[in-house]
Amino acid sequence: QVQLVESGGGLVQTGGSLRLSCAASGRTFSDFAMGWFRQAPGKEREFAAAISGGGGIIDYGDSMKGRFTISRDNAKAMVYLQMNSLQPEDTALYYCAADRRLYGVSRSLSAYDYWGRGTQVTVSA
Repeated sequence: QVQLVESGGGLVQTGGSLRLSCAASGRTFSDFAMGWFRQAPGKEREFAAAISGGGGIIDYGDSMKGRFTISRDNAKAMVYLQMNSLQPEDTALYYCAADRRLYGVSRSLSAYDYWGRGTQVTVSA
């Protein structure tokens, strides 16, 4: 089992920044690719970013490229999502997820084995 706890969400104005954190516990953290997803009210959960176990492979959702940066600290069992130039359409519940893959990353929700409960990000116009 892996437990994931997100933090760092909040209310920010358009153009502002937030840094989300996800603390993992329970298994060897570097064995997991990590992803961030988001879900706005009435919409499907959407891929935001993912990073491989060693950190060498990174992928972003199309609307996140150039604004979001994912990173991880395996020694601390933490993964981060730095979000800049936030827009009202970025408002959503942001989830951290862990994927037991040996190589690469996935954009697919079904690839992820463990999920946190989410942290709310609200961007005011």
